[in-house]
Parts: sequence; C-alpha cells; structure tokens
Amino acid sequence: MDFQAGILRDGNPMESLEKQLICPICLEMFSKPVVILPCQHNLCRKCANDVFQAANPYWQSRGSVISGGRFRCPSCRHEVLLDRHGVYGLQRNLLVENIIDIYKQECSSRPLKKGEHPMCKEHEDERINIYCVTCEVPTCSMCKVFGAHKDCEVAPLQTIFQGQKTELNNCISMLVAGNDRIQTIISQLEDSCQSTEKNSEAAKRELCARFDALAALLEEKKSELLQRITREQGDKVGFVQGLIHQYKEQLEKSSRLVETAIQAMEETGGATFLMNAKQLIKTIVEASKGGRLEKIEHGYESMDAFSVSLDHLAEAVRTLDFSPAEEDEEYFDGEEEDIEEDAVPERVVMGKGQHS
Repeated sequence: MDFQAGILRDGNPMESLEKQLICPICLEMFSKPVVILPCQHNLCRKCANDVFQAANPYWQSRGSVISGGRFRCPSCRHEVLLDRHGVYGLQRNLLVENIIDIYKQECSSRPLKKGEHPMCKEHEDERINIYCVTCEVPTCSMCKVFGAHKDCEVAPLQTIFQGQKTELNNCISMLVAGNDRIQTIISQLEDSCQSTEKNSEAAKRELCARFDALAALLEEKKSELLQRITREQGDKVGFVQGLIHQYKEQLEKSSRLVETAIQAMEETGGATFLMNAKQLIKTIVEASKGGRLEKIEHGYESMDAFSVSLDHLAEAVRTLDFSPAEEDEEYFDGEEEDIEEDAVPERVVMGKGQHS
C-alpha cells in the first residue's frame, strides 16, 4: 500500500492520508485489526469476515470442519483461497494499524475547526448532533427545543449512525456475495459453452464415422453383387460360346458331306456311282440323325434375376434422424395430452443412436 505517493499528490497531507486509510468495504477508516491480502490490499478484519461468510455460507467458524473457502478482493477482484481459519488466517498489517493510531492522535491534538463538523442551517452556531427519527434527517438540539423538530421523536446521532453503517455494511456484503455468485454462474456458463462446442465436435465426428461406415458397407455389398453378376455372365456366355463351337463343327462336317454328295451326283457311270452311293447315303443319314445339339431356352440371356430394389433403403435413409434423449422421451410422455391439443415445434436432440 503506497501511502507516500498518495499523500504527496495532495496539498493537504492529513486529508490525503485519511483517504489512504479508508476501507473499501465499509468506506470508513480501517478498524483494527487490519488484515492484508496477497494482492497487498488492506481490509478491516470484521468487514472481510462479513464478506467471506456471505460468500461461503457453509463456513461457520475457525473450528468448523469445512476446509476454508474462496475470498475475492473487493478492490482488484483477485481471488484468494483461504484455509480453515478463514480471514483469521490472514496476516495483520501492523504498519497500517500504527499509522491509524498516529493519525488519530494527530487529529485529537489539533484544535477543532468550525468547518470540520456539519452545522445547522437554521442555527449556524449549533452543530448537528441529534437525529430526527420522525423526519429522518440529522438536526441540532436547538431545532428540537425551539425549532421545526420540537414535536418529533429524536435519537442520538451516534446510535443512528452506527445502525445505518451496519445496515450499509450488510448491503455491501450482500452485493459482494451476489457478485461472487454471478461470477460463479458466468464461469459455469462459460464452461457449459466450451463443453457444448466440444460435445458438438465429438457428435459431428461420430456422425461422419457412422455414415462413412454405412457407405463402406454399401460399397462392399455392391462389389459382392457385381461379382455375382460377373460370374453368371461368364457362365452363360461360356456355355453359349461352347454351343456355337459345336454348331460350327457340325456345319463344317455337313458342308463336306454336301460337297462329296455333289461330286457323286456328277458321276456318269452307273457302276462307279453305285459303288459309293449306298455308303454315302448311309453316312448322310447318320450325320443327320446325330446332329441334334443342345439348345438354349427362351429368355436364357435375361439377367432380370439380378435386379435389386433399393426403395426401402432409400426411404430409410430419408427418414434418418437423431433419436431423442431419455429425459426428453419422459417429458414428451408426460405432456402427451398437451401435445395433442396444441401444436408444438419438433425438438431435435443430439443423441448417439440413429433410427431408420
């Protein structure tokens, strides 16, 4: 705490010193004992304890089983982790306490100036020393005896002063505790945002992996079916090409017999013709009887048996959607009647499963 720099900046050293000795919680001069935080800011220990207990409601005392808690400096918002002793475990700032003692001694030794204490506007020579409870304003004794507040209820100024100081201090403690709770909520929301982004990326990767696996499965099935078609194609084409080869051989033999028969028909001599004609006729008849080769059935070339319908798979792919989480299913079951009466937007919830 740099007192010297703050004092030198002001023309009145005592007033500047007093500003340096103001507690940021109660806005009054530090009351002993004074504790110093790790961030080097000072607080009244009572004020610090009030703020600490408001922010840590389950911490009861130094003998509590609760192992400490969090304390946020009201000046710089630096967060400190306190042990089981709470603020009583913080180090006392004896230097500030000694400065406070010296300052109070200096102030008590100085003659009191008229302008240092608020004076009554109606009675300029009278100091404001009582409080009108009825009108809720500070006033002087003359106003109570002879003036506007003679019929009002009054109380000692110090009593009201201490009461309102305590009330204001409690309000400050509530605000500080509320700010800490808000900061906690902000941290939780930031964590939730990061978790949402992380989970979304994981869900995207999982979805891509599932679709890639499905595409690989389809590609594998397509290759299998293509191989079956190729095998059937080879079997049928090979069989037909075998028949073609047999029919060509038969055609070649028949052509040679035709040529032989034509040459025999050109023979003019009867004896010569008859010597070969009977055997030739027998050969032609046998060739004619044994030439009945295998034939293919009608529609043999058709491949309609290898047609695959993918309409049901296409429909299943079109209807793919994210499956709702269990808690959402329970919610919808409980609100079934309301859903039937009122149109509600469809809720899509990211899940691990898929349905088709």
